[in-house]
Order: sequence, then structure tokens, then C-alpha cells
Amino acid sequence: MATETEAAAPPLALADAEINWDRLDKTRFHIIGAILFTAQSALLHPTVVVKTRMQVAHSGVSQMRGLSVFRNILRNDGIPGIFRGFGTSAVGSMPGRVLCLTSLEVSKDMMLKYTEGVDMPEATRVGVANAVAGMLSNLVSCVYFVPLDVICQRLMVQGLPGTTYCNGPIDVVRKVIKSEGFRGLYRGFGLTALTQSPASALWWGAYGAAQHMIWRSLGYGDDMEKPSQSEMITVQASAGMFAGACSTVITTPIDTVKTRLQSLYDVDHG
Repeated sequence: MATETEAAAPPLALADAEINWDRLDKTRFHIIGAILFTAQSALLHPTVVVKTRMQVAHSGVSQMRGLSVFRNILRNDGIPGIFRGFGTSAVGSMPGRVLCLTSLEVSKDMMLKYTEGVDMPEATRVGVANAVAGMLSNLVSCVYFVPLDVICQRLMVQGLPGTTYCNGPIDVVRKVIKSEGFRGLYRGFGLTALTQSPASALWWGAYGAAQHMIWRSLGYGDDMEKPSQSEMITVQASAGMFAGACSTVITTPIDTVKTRLQSLYDVDHG
């Protein structure tokens, strides 16, 4: 009986090296994902604050180096200054991450099943499925994340010339709506959707294809034993770095334009 069960079991290896929505523990997936994302955000948030201030026109720091801006924030505002907007971002992002990850994995799983009988190289199929899932999940999450970005960025740039002091995120929402109406919370939405969605498709597509090709280059196939945990982490990290390098070419210029659209309403509206 044991022999028959083992013979009937589907081959593992690459299948176990990739996330599969049907085999996921959804609760653990979202809880652990939220914790890891919050920890990552805490580590990166000071650089986000510095970058946002450097991208704002008429800020007085747009021509300064990043390290100088960082020191300037510490000198004037202390540690709270480099974490300005973090609480809003961390708490507000949790529902958005659930929305984004769920739509990503569901749409990727659907695409893999839809292309199952299509005659194309395996790495291409995986890349296409990841790319479509990345684009769709980004479009869905933009509805939630764009207003959150507007709120967080305006908290980050407080104190710069042409900005207005706001007493927390609720005050930001109130002043934006009073000044620009509800559409002010979605400033930059079209630009974000039209540019970040292809960038997300590029990142996830490159990540999926690169990961698959790395496994194949290491000699792993569907009939070989499951990779070790250290191998999985190394391959996924390498694929992630490759995907990040590809998408950064698109995202950095657009991010500068988007930040200026979303943060400097006070210059125009007094």
C-alpha cells in the first residue's frame, strides 16, 4: 500500500519550490506575510522618507545628497522624523497587502491552469502567468494604496516649504478633501495604474521566469528530489534581485513624478 501511494504521488521538486494557492495555509500566509512586510517596512522607511523629501520640488533639499538629507532630518526632528508616517503606512498597509497577495496568487493560479495545455517553454509559461498576475494584482491594489500613499507622503514632507502641518492621517484626509475634494486622495492614480502595473508585471514575470531557469540550470526537474531550504532561499533571493533590477529602470523616474503630484498640493492651493 505504501509503495502504491508513493508511486501515485505527483513529483515534487519545482512544484514545491513555488507558491501554490491550493496548497497554501491562507491564515498563516496572510499573518506571516503581514508581519514580514511590517518588519521590512520598518527597516526601509527612513530611506523612503529621505527619498520622498528629495523628490519634492521646491523642498530645499532636492539637490542635496541622501546622507545629508538624512542627517538634516535627524538634527531637526530626531528619530521620530525619519519614521514620520510609518504608523499610518504599517497599519494601513495590512488590509492592502491581504488584497494584493490574494489577488496575485489567485490570478497566477488561474493563469497557470489556463495555459496548462499551451505549447510554450515552461519558463515562459511561468513568466507569463506571474506577469499577468502581477499586473492584475497591482491594478486591484491601486484602488486601496493610492490614497494611503497620498496620506503617508504628506505626513513625510511636513515642515518643508509649501507644505501644511497636519495632526495625523485623519487630519490629512480632512484637509485634502476640503482643499481638493475626494479626488485629491486619488491624485496620481492614473499615472500609478498605467505605469506601476506594467512594472509589477515585469517584476513578477522576471522573478517567475528567472527562478524557474535557475532551478533548471542547477539540474532540478520534476522527477528530482525536493530542494533544500537554503537552496530555495538562495534561488528566490537571486531571482528577486534580478527582477528588482529589471523593474527599477521603469519605476524610479515614474515614482519621482508621482510623488510630486501627490505631495505638493499646498503650493498650488495655499
